[in-house]
Amino acid sequence: MSSQDMIEGRRWAPVRLLAGTPFGVILAAAFMAVMVFVMIFAKVLQPYAFDYINLLARLAPPVPLSGSTWAHPAGTDTLGRDLMSRLLVGTQTSMLLALLGTCLGAVLGIALGFLAAHKGRLWDEIIMGLVDFQAAMPWFIVALAVLAFLGNSMVIFVAIMALYGWETYARITRGLVLSAREQGYAAAVRGLGARARWVYLRHILPNIAGPLLVQLTVNFPSTILFETSLSFLGLGIRPPMTSLGQMLGEGRDYLINAWWLAVVPGLTIFLITLSMSILGDWLRSKLDPSLED
Repeated sequence: MSSQDMIEGRRWAPVRLLAGTPFGVILAAAFMAVMVFVMIFAKVLQPYAFDYINLLARLAPPVPLSGSTWAHPAGTDTLGRDLMSRLLVGTQTSMLLALLGTCLGAVLGIALGFLAAHKGRLWDEIIMGLVDFQAAMPWFIVALAVLAFLGNSMVIFVAIMALYGWETYARITRGLVLSAREQGYAAAVRGLGARARWVYLRHILPNIAGPLLVQLTVNFPSTILFETSLSFLGLGIRPPMTSLGQMLGEGRDYLINAWWLAVVPGLTIFLITLSMSILGDWLRSKLDPSLED
């Protein structure tokens, strides 16, 4: 093959990848790309300050409903705040909190899973006991109780989100590490005198990263629903800050007269969770050999 053919092959590789990808997955990936862009640049994109109050423009409907204005194409809320600006900042807040909680929970669960597999015996029993205890607890009820008694602190809120779902990572990591340790490549590296830390980080972790990455994409929608549910009930993000759940909670009392206050953030939550679920299922089908025909 000539160098020109190799260049052409590389050039058209993304096209070939898109050709073999379901259209729904492409739409989900495009939507999540937009959400990531919003998460990064929300403060730049917002046409108004998200907390700017203009009582003269309160409850303006979104375009193209009767009485709407292009000054506020997504409408305004009960205080005349621009809904587009609040939606951008709310999406940024919910996405950042869900991403932070998911990543912290993954790091905690993966670390404890490695520790349980490496130490074994008493450590394994203690960690797996904590996993079973966490899985049996109604964590949403626990989160409500903690936030109600300790107050709405951002540190406590992030910690609660980080503890949500860590047990799944720990259980998966422990099983994968125990299985990988018996594989030929791990035994060969140990036979060459490599330290356990080197074997785990340099050889085993890269080989089990696929299932863990899939679990990350599966856990993210649950985490963002967890955050929006707490904010919806008034125990998460509170004014003057905003999030999708907080916007949904504010709009629930105006479903008849100003339905867009609840429908717009609710639809955004639905599309984010749906898109991530579609991407997670597709990624699992690509990375899990047991699903191959």
